[in-house]
Amino acid sequence: MIFSLAGKRVYVAGHRGMVGGAVVRRLATEQCEVVTAGRDVLDLIDQAQVRQWMAHKQPQVMVVAAAKVGGILANSTYPADFLYNNLMIEANLIEAAHQAGVEKVLFLGSSCIYPQLAPQPIREESLLTGPLEPTNEWYAIAKIAGIKLCQAYRAQYGRDYISAMPTNLYGPGDNFDLQSSHVMPALIRKAHEAKLAGRDSFEIWGSGTPLREFMHVDDLADACVFLLKAYSDPMPINIGFGSDVTIGELAELVAKVVGFTGIVTRDATKPDGTPRKLMDSARLHAMGWAPRIALEAGIADAYQHFLAANAG
Repeated sequence: MIFSLAGKRVYVAGHRGMVGGAVVRRLATEQCEVVTAGRDVLDLIDQAQVRQWMAHKQPQVMVVAAAKVGGILANSTYPADFLYNNLMIEANLIEAAHQAGVEKVLFLGSSCIYPQLAPQPIREESLLTGPLEPTNEWYAIAKIAGIKLCQAYRAQYGRDYISAMPTNLYGPGDNFDLQSSHVMPALIRKAHEAKLAGRDSFEIWGSGTPLREFMHVDDLADACVFLLKAYSDPMPINIGFGSDVTIGELAELVAKVVGFTGIVTRDATKPDGTPRKLMDSARLHAMGWAPRIALEAGIADAYQHFLAANAG
């Protein structure tokens, strides 16, 4: 370990989101003070507010988990929002951290930063080697800019700012709104509602053949803490589960966990997105970190949190 969190003040930006919430939970087991600020206190789009807040709170570590996120439909509908909001959030936070002398910054990107047809599994070196997936390029471009910001502050000012690229995430605090959610929470909700309604089927978008990798958000949070302590390099590092499933297989597994006994149908008129997106996480795994939550067990945990959040 090259960086100690003991006694440090750690600011988690985006603590009310799924990822930020998981990082806060994980940091509770470390000997550090966690600092957060909700939207009612701090508007991350407002540069002056962010600089003033950071100068006042003086965190020594920052995790940038704040972002405007959504699935294919949301990205296609609100491209300006996804690009502008995410550019402003990361630029304001990273510059304010520099001005306040924050010792360590971890910027969380996304696997969508990689080219649509990148060789599989996707290595970190694939960044900027080909065209992006059109259905989420606005979000991806913003995240790439965040990675480059961290690299720029390292190069110009010697800052210990690092970036990590999580694979597809799910778990407690996920967004289950069918208009803006990612595939895992959408499938959980669809299967649950079909079961409650006594229907004999529920529908998924596309052919069901694209391959995707999924990681429980608590595994990601554990990887984030590991990287804060053990990683310092300009190159972004992948955080992946290590194996993938087809969307069709995922839908069947979700149905099993939820207890839906009907069939899964496919709407082939809807887009599939990238054919396959599996992260090469060899660099992280070689450092001694590996995920611990199996897919079926993770889905069961996510479903229980969905039920608790929607009780009554």
